[in-house]
Amino acid sequence: MRRLKILTWHVHGAYLNALCRNDHDWYLPVKTNGTSSYSGRGTTLDLPHWVHEIPADQVHTLDLDLVIYQSQDNYFVDGPNLLGDRMRVLPGIYVEHNTPRPHAVESRHPMADEQLLLVHVTEYNRLMWDSGSAPTAVIEHGVFIDKAARYDGSIAAGATVVNNIHKRGRFTGFDLFQQASKCVPLVAIGMGTEEIGGIGDIPYRKLHPVVAQYRFLFSPMRYTSLPLAVIEAMTMGMPIVALATTELPTVIRDGESGYISCDLELLIDRMRGLLENPKLAQQLGEHAQQVAAERFGMARFVADWNIAFNRAIGLAADRHRIDAILDRNRVESTRSAVMT
Repeated sequence: MRRLKILTWHVHGAYLNALCRNDHDWYLPVKTNGTSSYSGRGTTLDLPHWVHEIPADQVHTLDLDLVIYQSQDNYFVDGPNLLGDRMRVLPGIYVEHNTPRPHAVESRHPMADEQLLLVHVTEYNRLMWDSGSAPTAVIEHGVFIDKAARYDGSIAAGATVVNNIHKRGRFTGFDLFQQASKCVPLVAIGMGTEEIGGIGDIPYRKLHPVVAQYRFLFSPMRYTSLPLAVIEAMTMGMPIVALATTELPTVIRDGESGYISCDLELLIDRMRGLLENPKLAQQLGEHAQQVAAERFGMARFVADWNIAFNRAIGLAADRHRIDAILDRNRVESTRSAVMT
């Protein structure tokens, strides 16, 4: 497809790292006060040269082809402030990263009444969100990490990679992490985890070789979208121990690429088994790596996004044609009324 000029925001660093591997010209607005979503390329990602920073007050000068919104603030605040009336003219995509809240099946999406392409990151999310009349698509995650990062498993402990796990309630399963850590050695990695005795934040470019040293990855998340940390670990050849909730049962095959259950005691027992049997852990990790390569490879991710770009541009063109027809009909109706 033709090369596009795309505006988006730095909302989720790991996701941005994969999204911007698509060879188009990307523009990330920045502000000097470090406001959320305005950190541009950031300091922990090694983004390609076609990803550009632009001062927020200069966004209006860009000749854009597409805008990708990744949060409600992006759509309802940032877009109008930076683009003004052009926001309604430019093709747009809204990426929904999260599961429905507050209710799994009774939550109407804030984009349900907007006619831009709504992209969900899992089939579970699209099924559960009430997306109304909005056109939807599902683009599952893609993973772009250092190919040199490979599972080692030499540290006889599990790793849990969740930012601020202790501050995000039952969604991220901090209580489950606490229970499990009383029975097996577990280490928390991510922003804020030093407050609970964990390692804390590790720059993204250095994260995966550290995680790869642990025997398995434990994901205690009860109700979130498919965690990127899980897919990244699988990509490195690391076995996964996780809850059988949301999209994960379609990704982890119990006893083949890791262990998955809603029974925490059973999962703790499986963790003990991995600690006692490094060879088993390696075998499960090798299968996990195969699944990740087949399902979450970058070639598929890039292709899916290019399809979405074309679809969003087509939707905008259709919308403008319809608006033009409606405007013409209104003019003709007014003229007829005046003549009569």
